[in-house]
Amino acid sequence: MYDFVIIGGGIVGMSTAMQLADRYPDTRILLVEKEKGPAYHQTGHNSGVIHAGVYYTPGSLKAKFCLEGNIATKRFCDEHGIKYDECGKLLVATNELEMERMRALWERTAANGLERHWLSAGELREREPNIVGLGGIFVPSSGIVSYAQVTAQMAKEFQKKGGIIEYDTEVVGLAELPDSIVIQTNRETYTTKYLVSCSGLMADRVVRMLGVEPGFTICPFRGEYYLLPPEHNRIVNHLIYPIPDPSMPFLGVHLTRMIDGTVTVGPNAVLAMKREGYKKSDVSLIDLAGMLSHKGIRKVLRDNLRPGLQEMKNSIFKGGYLKTVQKYCPSLSKEDLKPYPAGVRAQAVSNEGKLIDDFLFVNTARSVNVCNAPSPAATSAIPIGAYIVSKVGEQVGETFENISVQVPTVKVG
Repeated sequence: MYDFVIIGGGIVGMSTAMQLADRYPDTRILLVEKEKGPAYHQTGHNSGVIHAGVYYTPGSLKAKFCLEGNIATKRFCDEHGIKYDECGKLLVATNELEMERMRALWERTAANGLERHWLSAGELREREPNIVGLGGIFVPSSGIVSYAQVTAQMAKEFQKKGGIIEYDTEVVGLAELPDSIVIQTNRETYTTKYLVSCSGLMADRVVRMLGVEPGFTICPFRGEYYLLPPEHNRIVNHLIYPIPDPSMPFLGVHLTRMIDGTVTVGPNAVLAMKREGYKKSDVSLIDLAGMLSHKGIRKVLRDNLRPGLQEMKNSIFKGGYLKTVQKYCPSLSKEDLKPYPAGVRAQAVSNEGKLIDDFLFVNTARSVNVCNAPSPAATSAIPIGAYIVSKVGEQVGETFENISVQVPTVKVG
């Protein structure tokens, strides 16, 4: 019998495990992960940006957790000798419509308590000679890091505190009893007093294993990247982002300085035909049937048909993808776009056809389930873990005075 079991070895699950071990040092804690190591999916396939919290609605969990997470991530890296670069982010407006949108972002960054600087076209050019635009916003606190390395260090800290990790262990069944939860895996069966699931692309399926209808389903979107050749490793000094269209859920194609010194271009956002479909050729008939039979996902696809088809076209034809980048970096050519691994984002879609934008939890008497952890989840992993520990503490019968956020939560039982 374990006191706590965590499902999922991504950065949110590992952060939670590490902090549970801190809070409850004399308990038995197990983390199970179906892959052969940590950070195998979303955590290990993102761009590594330490976000500042530019885009998020003031007062939302995204804004709160991101601001706290930006500081906490850097502190964790400092404590454990993990390399990161606080290179700053530049948001670039290339036409008058984007300038209007940028002014709205300027007000939002103020409401979110961020240091930022307004740049004229000349000041933008001075900072970034290869970038063109009418103006920009510079946010100095943004940075880059390897989240896979951060997660691996969290795993080490968890194990130092007595935590147990079982890789290659896939959960295939759950049963919640009055005094415990039984966890059936492909290897053996475990019993725990309390369960935390941080299962990303499989979040809705884990909730359903508990006998709960979550009210949403996971829709996977593949984000495709390109890598610039080595001669372009100094093409930018900062992270370069376009001004996003507020009617769209994603931020647009950007130039990202990676922690290894390379520069990537991306991501786009195309519907993945498989939950873990990192390649265009990855197709799961079961996953596809589940998506297309869900009325909420059908509504999202119908409402976003035109931009969705454009994203698919740009995914197939490199020229269209390139045009989105050349708006602010015209010196790049088609030959500069080299292959790079894609990522898959787990996007929760409500039964009513809404893209769930903020963090979402579905809790039962003995479980806390992270059901939607959108970007900036990696940046926010430490405060998210602290929040989860506080929710577990409530189930155990404790209160945490330092946690006061209000989270969209479905309580069952």
